[in-house]
Amino acid sequence: MFRVAIIGRPNVGKSTLFNRLCRRRRAIVGDEAGITRDRLYGKADWLGRYFEVIDTGGMIPNPDELIPSRILEQAQTAIQEADALLWVVDARVGVTPLERALVEILRPYQGRTLLVANKVDSDRQEVLAPEFYAFGWDTIFPISAEHGRGIDTVLDEIIRRMPDDGTPTEANPLEIKVAIVGRPNVGKSLLVNRLLGEERVIVSDIPGTTRDAVDSQIVYKEQAYRIVDTAGIRRKGKTDLMAEKLSVIMARKHMEQAKIVLLVMDAAAGIAHADAVIAGYAEKAGASVILALNKWDLIRKDTQTIEAYTRRLRSRMKFLEYAPIVTVSALKGVRVMKLFDFIKQADAGRRIRVPTAELNAFFEKEVKSKVLTANPKRKFEVRYITQVKTDPPTFVLFTTTRDKLHFSTERFIINNIRERYGFYASPIRLLQRTKARK
Repeated sequence: MFRVAIIGRPNVGKSTLFNRLCRRRRAIVGDEAGITRDRLYGKADWLGRYFEVIDTGGMIPNPDELIPSRILEQAQTAIQEADALLWVVDARVGVTPLERALVEILRPYQGRTLLVANKVDSDRQEVLAPEFYAFGWDTIFPISAEHGRGIDTVLDEIIRRMPDDGTPTEANPLEIKVAIVGRPNVGKSLLVNRLLGEERVIVSDIPGTTRDAVDSQIVYKEQAYRIVDTAGIRRKGKTDLMAEKLSVIMARKHMEQAKIVLLVMDAAAGIAHADAVIAGYAEKAGASVILALNKWDLIRKDTQTIEAYTRRLRSRMKFLEYAPIVTVSALKGVRVMKLFDFIKQADAGRRIRVPTAELNAFFEKEVKSKVLTANPKRKFEVRYITQVKTDPPTFVLFTTTRDKLHFSTERFIINNIRERYGFYASPIRLLQRTKARK
């Protein structure tokens, strides 16, 4: 797909333009400089033609600090990948020393670079844009990313530069979407880079390095995956910056949108209460959950180690007894690629559909009799049970009584259904339809 990278110094409105082109709030936007750090990918279309848009962090030439240097590396990678570049400048601020330094970096790519003067919100402000002709570009595109002014002109120019080789298709509907979630600094980004085989997201020892949710596509063993690296989730009271608060909100939204959640935990630091809270978010969202104990290479092990960790995990997360546990080391690459097998199996597990006749025969023989034997005085009149949907598996139990099922009975039914049909790593929803009142 034709790729367009948005580049420029910090705080010129690149992410606002990215959201405008993709027509959705994909990147976090705010007044704080340096919110965007990793490369973000989105899809845009204009006049029936599709292309990919890459948002990058603010470029600072020759940075001394770790995070700005990694941001620059990510931006330079995007420049190499892209077929066209949108160099965004702030018309209100004018030419800055940072932009004079960036000219030397961008000069070799001048032929495929559009110089975009942002924050031109009215006709009167268009006089601010010509100052940037000093950089040597023949055309400047004055726009307002916030209000949509001048965007159509930029899109027309992008389409004009695209080759006439047909219209690329939309995202693969058969791809499996996986959200990588966890507390800050448990190794999520390093794990994502290992899965992808490239430095896709910035990795550092500084908690909260990842802010935007970074999604990447990969095909492994002929199966397409979309892997979303989310920001570290911690309690609201522990987050101060606006960008960090928004990143936590977006991380939870990505859990709701994903089919599979890979919950990464720090085995060396131990299982924390926050891990169980995040697991609760994932279960509530209806996602299949895989529990990944990272940094396993740092653990002193014996024959009882994995059993001890499993007991501890199950004790903390009793509501996730069905979730598989895998030990990995993102740093050493141990069992990382094995995660794809878990993910694929989890995707298949949440798509199982049981025919109603078979389900009722099983229910009468194996479930109902056991419930009545264990509780002979309890009324348990069931007309029938049916599976109403998959993804996640959802069942409706029609009863002849208006009494709600006891939670232990509900759990017993779910456990029996899971034991019989599998539903690997997936939550099972059981709804009750009681007898209507006269």
